[in-house]
Formats: sequence, structure tokens, C-alpha cells
Amino acid sequence: MVEWIKDGGVFAWLLLAMSVVSVAFVLERAWALRRGRVMPPALVSMLGTADMPALRGACQAQVSPLARLVGGILDRLDEPKDENLAALQVHARREVLGLERGLVVLEVIVGIAPLLGLVGTVYAIIPLFGDFGKAVSGDNTLIAKGIGVALNKTLLGLMVAIPSLVAWSHFNKRVEVLSVELEVLCDALLRRQYGHARSASRPTA
Repeated sequence: MVEWIKDGGVFAWLLLAMSVVSVAFVLERAWALRRGRVMPPALVSMLGTADMPALRGACQAQVSPLARLVGGILDRLDEPKDENLAALQVHARREVLGLERGLVVLEVIVGIAPLLGLVGTVYAIIPLFGDFGKAVSGDNTLIAKGIGVALNKTLLGLMVAIPSLVAWSHFNKRVEVLSVELEVLCDALLRRQYGHARSASRPTA
């Protein structure tokens, strides 16, 4: 592998840099998209409480996408449900964008790495064909070795792109699942709070 990079020149070094960036974003997203970090279990367990000050305190103590969404709902409980829901949808889109942060970098690497490897291969093969006529009448070992070295760049590009594609697909699915779970929790909280408000305002016989 070390010799591949040495023989690959600038293209191999660029692919190596892409692999480092890819690994960094994979580790960062793996940390950020943990369920307990997005939806702290302690906060989830408190969503059914009627003690609003305690729920607000839990949101402030456990900063997370769920805490910010729940805090937004609690701040607008004096507004009509439709307005609160509209504001929640805006905030939810912002939180989803935060969950997707960095995934575009992986997507770009998935697209660029194979193409960069292919360009490096073509760039290395073109000079070889200038000496192909000489090699036909003599020893063509150097030509064969040169083609092998050139193809290493394509292989390096695929080795960078394939793991990045797997990670990108996995994290996209994780964001989708977490978004649905956040939506379910916030919808249940809205229904509960405004259901309580209707019950409190209903006249007794």
C-alpha cells in the first residue's frame, strides 16, 4: 500500500487525503447520531409528565435535538395548536439539517474518488503508449509494470469510495429513522398537552 501511494504521485496523495476526511466524518457522525445523544432516555421518560417546570429543566439540562424541539413546543403552549405545530415543523427541518451535517462531504467523496482514480490511471497510461512501439520489438516488462502501477490508482479510488458509500447510506437511513422517532415523540407531546387544555376548558355539568 505504501508503495502504491509513492508510485501514484499526486493522485494517490489526493485519494489518501480523501480517505482521511472520510474517516473523520464517519467517526463524527457515528458519535453525533447515537440515539441517546439525539433523544436522551431520561428526557424521553419525562415526556409524559404533567410537571412542566420539571420538563423544561430536563430540556435545559440535556441539550439535544429532542430537547430543543420539546422546548419549542413548551414555549408556545399559549398559542393555538396549529401555530405551534407549524413552528415545530420549521424547527424540525432545522434539526434534521443538523443531523445530516457532513453527509454531503461523504456523498462528494463517493462521487469524486473513483473518478479521480480513473483520471490518475489514464494520466499514467498515456506516456506508456508513447514507448509501446519500442516495447513491441524488445522487452515489454516495463510497459506491463507501468500499466499495473497506473491501475493501482483506480483501485485506490474504489477503496476510498466503497466504504464511504456504505457509511453514507447507513447514516442517511439512521437520520431518517431518528427523524421519524422525533416526529412521533413530539406529536404525542402536542396531543397530550392540547388534550389536557381542552379537558380543562370543558365545562362541567
